[in-house]
Amino acid sequence: MTAEPAPATSASNRPEGPLRIVAIGGGTGLSTLLQGLKPFARPRGGPGLAPVPSPLVDITAVVTVTDDGGSSGRLRRDFKVLPPGDIRNCLVALSEDETLLSQLFQYRFSSGRGLKGHSFGNLFLTALSNVTGDFPRAVKLSAEVLAIAGRIYPSTAANVALEAQLEDGRTVLGETRISRSRSRIRSISLSRKCSPLAETLAAIAAADLITLGPGSLYTSLVPNLLVDGIPQAIADSPAVKACFVNLMWQPGETIGFTAADHIAAIQEHARLKLLDYAILNTLPISTALLRKYARQKAHPVENDFDRLLEMGLKVVGRRLLQQNEKIRHDPPAIAAVALELAAEGRRRAATSGQSFRPRAVCETP
Repeated sequence: MTAEPAPATSASNRPEGPLRIVAIGGGTGLSTLLQGLKPFARPRGGPGLAPVPSPLVDITAVVTVTDDGGSSGRLRRDFKVLPPGDIRNCLVALSEDETLLSQLFQYRFSSGRGLKGHSFGNLFLTALSNVTGDFPRAVKLSAEVLAIAGRIYPSTAANVALEAQLEDGRTVLGETRISRSRSRIRSISLSRKCSPLAETLAAIAAADLITLGPGSLYTSLVPNLLVDGIPQAIADSPAVKACFVNLMWQPGETIGFTAADHIAAIQEHARLKLLDYAILNTLPISTALLRKYARQKAHPVENDFDRLLEMGLKVVGRRLLQQNEKIRHDPPAIAAVALELAAEGRRRAATSGQSFRPRAVCETP
């Protein structure tokens, strides 16, 4: 694929137009942020779809490709393709909500020999990848079919697996086994060296805001930072860099982790200080939901503000919680924070010599 040229990023020639947001992650967390940002973006093509007047944002999603469980894992083993599940969720998140095609992509077969458990979108991406011989091109063509409001790139086109080094000395191969591990994770690595798409690096260089999360720390966020060149590209970008910290511990990955523990793990694996902001939820969680999650050994992530400030981060606390049957981030709420930070990134690029001082900005729960 040919990279789109990255616009110049100096203060004098920073481009006008939509705020450029690069969202990095995977799983349901990334699609939650994309869903919130979608109303502010312009659909990119598709018959009969007019552009939204004066769009506020231009969205690029960079998605991890290390999943080896469920439908994605089966297709990966059977057809030697990159796992399509997280990509599919992002495609649907940025598509028109009520269209037949988006519902079709999420349709999951409940029966049928060889079909049970597969989603149509996963099968479509796998078939298109085999037809074109190129998974990133299959993603691009699928995005055109769904007329999504943005661009989606896999973090790498290489077929790589995730490895975890555990505190008990064992090495575990594969995302599914890592998530089920009972020993604390010491570090994560990829099975081999790999490179990002040129388009990903161009988008990062031109961004006003780069986000990590929400999402599984070791299986959705960190894997993107293990791709050669991505951490350095983020560090070199003039964009604001922010992490939406997870709401709850994740059994098998982050039991006992505080907000600062999440940030520390990200920057240790990147081997660079990447982040400017930690975005935290300050809305209390209902007692009923806390009891439900406690039975699964999951508790809220502690907001250790002082430690985050000592790490040189700005801290934003907002009411970001959506409480239904599950504890999840609220898409409009996290999108609102992303828009504010992207606007700051645009201003920062236009102002030379502006100092950066850590501070806390928290709303009362």
